[in-house]
Amino acid sequence: MLAAQFDRYGNADVLAVREASEPMAGPGQIRIAVRASGVTPADTYLRSGQMRDVIPLPLPHTVGFDAAGTIDQIGPGTAGAALGEAVFGLTPVSALGGGTAQFAVLDAWAPKPSAWTWAQAGGAAANIETATRVLDALGVRSGSTLLIEGASGGVGTIAIQLARLRGATVVGTASPANHAALAALGARATTYGPGLAQRVAALAPQGIDAALDAAGSGSLADLVAIAGGADRVLTIIDAANAERLGVRMSRSAGEGAAVSNGQRALAAAARYAEQGELVIPIHQCFELVDVAAAHTASESRRARGKIVISMPAS
Repeated sequence: MLAAQFDRYGNADVLAVREASEPMAGPGQIRIAVRASGVTPADTYLRSGQMRDVIPLPLPHTVGFDAAGTIDQIGPGTAGAALGEAVFGLTPVSALGGGTAQFAVLDAWAPKPSAWTWAQAGGAAANIETATRVLDALGVRSGSTLLIEGASGGVGTIAIQLARLRGATVVGTASPANHAALAALGARATTYGPGLAQRVAALAPQGIDAALDAAGSGSLADLVAIAGGADRVLTIIDAANAERLGVRMSRSAGEGAAVSNGQRALAAAARYAEQGELVIPIHQCFELVDVAAAHTASESRRARGKIVISMPAS
């Protein structure tokens, strides 16, 4: 099969499409013939070597934390799966990738909503799991007011919708060109940078109950002041400043918990999507041969929605 891999750490140019061994579905897993796979910031951090001292990878490594396609293999003891079924889901936590290939193993999945294209389904799962996890950790519920820094990206656009479905009010930061898109998703949009506290206060005079940093732009101290304490703020990207300020850094839990939480989050999202209540904004869909360009686009931090890679037929 063809897979997007890197065999050394570096910039996006180290990525190559090469022949790789097909993975096999283990107990509780499925394998899919992949139609599309998403690109996440975690893919680029691993590839660049930023995480190599913490998470050393066996090389070559296949990228891709989420994917969508049709089930072509069912692992031993796996329930609730049928050959040929269209699904979207997450690659195993321990694999740290594997989705951007013609075949991929999933250990958390849900039926592909009919309202979603393959590109939307392929880029949905990782952002849904992350957004659900951080909203749970921040205690976002009906009546809450949530501030999202970096709201126009893949996680932010999903977090807006899921928070609104919980009955929360959402204020989101983005460049002015993205404000209309945020408003369409249900957020009160503003710009980031100096003066944020005053702009947020004008949009949410009742105050902010929780803040999510999905940008990593160095604004954590401002978010702590706006939300009223480090315990009300969570980041998914700024580990260094989080430790300094006492802010929580959210990553996937242990493998068993991650699978269980992922299944729950994906199943709920699929139901919302079938009801027309959850859309997956796509910034751009690249062909597999252009995987390096997809990573470069992700690293620009200018994407409005998810960056996705379309897979050639196997």
